[in-house]
Amino acid sequence: MPLSHVPQPSFYFNATRLLAFAVFGFLSFVGCSLGPRTLMHSRLRYNDAVKTTSEEQLLLNIIRLRYTDTPSSLAISSIADQQEVVAGLGIVPFFTSAGAGDIGSYRGSILPQAQLSGTARPTLSYTPQDDEEFTRRLFSPISLEGAAYLSRTTWPISTVFRLYLENLNWVSNAETASGPTPLCPPEYETFLQGVQALQRLHDKNLITLFSEDREKAVSSTFALSENNAKNALESIHNDVELKVSAGGVTLIRQEKQIVMRVNPNVESDSDWFVFCNAFKLNPSFRTFDLTSGKLDPFLKDMPATGLESLDLETRSLLQVLFFISQGVEVPQEHLASGVAPRTNGDGGEPFDWQQVLGGLFRVRCVQSKKRPSCAHIAVQYKGYWYYIDERDRDSKSTFALLIEVSRLELESTKSKAPLLTLPLGR
Repeated sequence: MPLSHVPQPSFYFNATRLLAFAVFGFLSFVGCSLGPRTLMHSRLRYNDAVKTTSEEQLLLNIIRLRYTDTPSSLAISSIADQQEVVAGLGIVPFFTSAGAGDIGSYRGSILPQAQLSGTARPTLSYTPQDDEEFTRRLFSPISLEGAAYLSRTTWPISTVFRLYLENLNWVSNAETASGPTPLCPPEYETFLQGVQALQRLHDKNLITLFSEDREKAVSSTFALSENNAKNALESIHNDVELKVSAGGVTLIRQEKQIVMRVNPNVESDSDWFVFCNAFKLNPSFRTFDLTSGKLDPFLKDMPATGLESLDLETRSLLQVLFFISQGVEVPQEHLASGVAPRTNGDGGEPFDWQQVLGGLFRVRCVQSKKRPSCAHIAVQYKGYWYYIDERDRDSKSTFALLIEVSRLELESTKSKAPLLTLPLGR
């Protein structure tokens, strides 16, 4: 048959065009909304994953210390999540025979094709926190100002003092527990009684901690002369002030002094005398300076009426973690086999560390295939689940404080350790 006699395909443009526009509009809508929808879907999930794994890592390190194992941490340096969307629209001609009764004729139609695919390529970068700077911070005791600041926050003052003080006026706060589990029970009773009395006084607004300005002389008094005046003016650049008196001129510097101020009506409260007796204080004083390392360890030359200051020896973060690791319950089989160290009482029986850490911190353990249903935070270690109970408000509060302080103490380091980068989408 001549080519001119072959019927030409007839296309149904109207229906096909409508379908194409509909598909194109759908793809445009999906492409424009995928970015915001991805953010809404993924941001909080990443946030929750970072929070949960950070808490689990800290709990795991506490458990490791209870077993005298080495702690280790990985910091998340960055999270990069690349989202890619591929959309396409195609038109494919399709020819069919018109029917047996119309031999040699064809009908033509158009088959629209659309495709939409998406790819997510999250990449996480980890930094090992085992370098020199990290270790130095781990072993550095918290400052006196830091301990005082924490005690003025919403956490109970007794919680802060029990966690971060080795001793107060050389009254021991279970100092032997600030390292690997000791063989013998620590000294803690007097400190615990005194701090609990302090908490009750604080709750009744009978004591408070604050900073006051003090003038500290940085030179002896000298006569005002032209030469001395020039030297004195130079010192002003070093935050030193001139104080003129009848005897001459003295260079002074303004300093902050942390003090504990006591309500004048405190004498009628029995907790005041419990607190003063525990820490050997003069009960007639109403202002006590907080110092560190100023008191003789054997209380040499202590006034007969009692001490006039509160001298604090603070713990490092590592000491704090060792201390609360004693609140981890250990399976009997691990104690019996020596896998975990054990503290024995005077009669050889296992010492109950909740006498020291009761109301402060406790980690329970259970042998189970599934995560405990009542767990607030849980990790697996040596065939057991270790967890903080969801209903244990005190342990959850203490753990939250540790999380925040550990971030302040450790995560400001600029590690030079190599990054471990994992592309997760491949």
